Amino acid sequence: MPAPRFFAIGGFVAGFILIASGIGSAFIGYQGRAEVRDTLRAEGIIGPQDSTIPGQLVDTGDEARAQAAVIRMHQLERTGGLTYAQMGRFALPDGDPKGTNVAAEAAVGANGNPAPNTPRESWVTATTLITALETAFFAEQVGNFAILMGVTLMLTGIGLVVLVAAAILRMPAFEAHKEQVPAGQPAAA
Repeated sequence: MPAPRFFAIGGFVAGFILIASGIGSAFIGYQGRAEVRDTLRAEGIIGPQDSTIPGQLVDTGDEARAQAAVIRMHQLERTGGLTYAQMGRFALPDGDPKGTNVAAEAAVGANGNPAPNTPRESWVTATTLITALETAFFAEQVGNFAILMGVTLMLTGIGLVVLVAAAILRMPAFEAHKEQVPAGQPAAA
C-alpha cells in the first residue's frame, strides 16, 4: 500500500475515533448532569426566603451551591460567627457557643459529665449538607465540561476527516503535476 494511502486511511480512522470519543464524552456528560439534577430534585429542597433562590426547588448545581451558602450562613448565625474549629467540645455554664475544651470549666450535664457543646456538634450536620450540595455543584460542572470536551472532540474529528478527504481529492492532480515536472527540477506548489 503506498504511503499516502496508508496515511489517508490513518487520518480517517483517527478522525472517526475522535468523533466517536466526542459523542461518548458528550453523552456521558449529559447523563451525569441529568443524574445530578434528578437526585437534587428527588430531595425536594426548597430555597428559604432569605436565600438567593426563595421558594425555588433546588434542582441544579448552581441552586445547590446557593442552598449550601444559606446553610452556612444559618449555621454561622447559630454559633455567633464561629466555625467548628473555633469552638470547644464542651458547653460553658453561661451558654456561650464558643465552649471550652477543658472539662473542669464545662457545664455539667444530667449524667454528671461535661455537657457537649451542641452548637459545635451542629456543625457536623451543616458541614455534611454543605459538602453534599457543593459536590452536586461540582458534579454538574464536570458534566458540563465533559459535554464541552465531547463537542470539541467531535469538531476536531470532523475537521480531520474533511482535511484528509480534501487531500485525497487533490492527490490525483498532485500526482499528474508531479509527472509533468522533469527529473531534478523542484515541483511548484
